[in-house]
Amino acid sequence: MLDVKSIQSALRAAKFDGWLFYDHHHRDPIAARVLGLPEGAMTTRRWFYFIPASGEPRKLVHRIESGMLDSLPGKAVAYSGWQELHKSLPKLLSGASTIAMQYSPDNNIPYIGLVDAGTVELVRKLKKKVVSSADLVQKFEARWSDAQLESHLEAGKRIDRICRQSFARAADFVRDGRPLKEDELQSWIVGQFREAGLVTAEPPIVAVQPNNGNPHYEPKPSLGLPIRAGDLLLLDMWAKLAAPDSVYYDITWVGYLGERCPASYAKIFGIVRSARDRALEFVQKSVARGKEIHGWEVDRIARETIRKAGYAKNFVHRTGHSIGREVHGNGANMDGLETRDDRKIIARTCFSIEPGIYLPEFGMRSEVNVYVGEKEARVTGAIQTEILALLR
Repeated sequence: MLDVKSIQSALRAAKFDGWLFYDHHHRDPIAARVLGLPEGAMTTRRWFYFIPASGEPRKLVHRIESGMLDSLPGKAVAYSGWQELHKSLPKLLSGASTIAMQYSPDNNIPYIGLVDAGTVELVRKLKKKVVSSADLVQKFEARWSDAQLESHLEAGKRIDRICRQSFARAADFVRDGRPLKEDELQSWIVGQFREAGLVTAEPPIVAVQPNNGNPHYEPKPSLGLPIRAGDLLLLDMWAKLAAPDSVYYDITWVGYLGERCPASYAKIFGIVRSARDRALEFVQKSVARGKEIHGWEVDRIARETIRKAGYAKNFVHRTGHSIGREVHGNGANMDGLETRDDRKIIARTCFSIEPGIYLPEFGMRSEVNVYVGEKEARVTGAIQTEILALLR
């Protein structure tokens, strides 16, 4: 449910005069979620909803879809032609100078930069200063309810079990001399998700070397490599409960299809594990002390660990991402590489920590989910401490 008073309090604290929501053809799912609009509603015409720092919200809707915002408080003004829209917009924004929108300077945070450049230009022509809603979005969209945390923990139990079963299945096939390809194991995992009441937007990553040297490798049907004795098998799984408003759980584990893991693999895993654990320790200690930290700082801790080990150029992605209703959520990312995410890490949000090293011969990644409470941060599932020796 839309909490106008809380949003207005946050606007005043940020010294913003208002938050302007805008959508057309469902380009901004964040707007729909923050406002609590029903999913799947017809949105073929532009609508605007403005929450000022004080006073009643205001609506601007097209006459064809005049009921689009009826569930929200505030008086509506309807338009038909573009000239009427341009004439009505200044009235919608009257009294406001600094306006937050789903906009990110230089598109630094693409998850937030959802309003098209032309609409931003239109607002600026009205002598308004457009600022990013990134911190507001994190506060009012990325924070989890108690029920969402419970859905995450339950999804985690099921996914952790399926992960263990997947490694065991690969080991059984290899032990018995039966053929099993990456895409076949992937399809089996998707079936297990379905049976366990889980859903996912994309299938999991199942990769043996050298494919696990590609962070986003996707095994194609009938084109996956065979999984054989002596292979390093990487599984990256993400899913959520098949229930409204549930949130994702996302992990990466690695196993070796042999009795004893080679030293070359163990060495790289040890570096990745150290980077993961140092980043996690930084978050946990900072939260316990009430210290303000940002996503880029967490990334720096992990990246520096890998740099000192001599593999800086082989760590090619951010350290972690926000987790929410989508596996890549709208809160702070642990990122100082792809962007410099300077959003504060706030309570009731969750993110991954997943450093990796990717070589031509093989790749290694270890991923945990971290939930930040009011006074502590915790990993929500199992933590891998060594490469699994699958044929012991």
